[in-house]
Amino acid sequence: MSKKWAVKRITLNLTTTEANMLESYCDQTGRPITDVIRELIRGLSATPSR
Repeated sequence: MSKKWAVKRITLNLTTTEANMLESYCDQTGRPITDVIRELIRGLSATPSR
């Protein structure tokens, strides 16, 4: 089964501290940054408006 992605590229501005925290977390867990950010977004409680 192949996934079809509707891609929207987002630029995220982080402080040096935030970027280091994210990179450190990803290094420790072995997970890609994109996966971590997607998981955080999916965990948001806001209902999409459409």
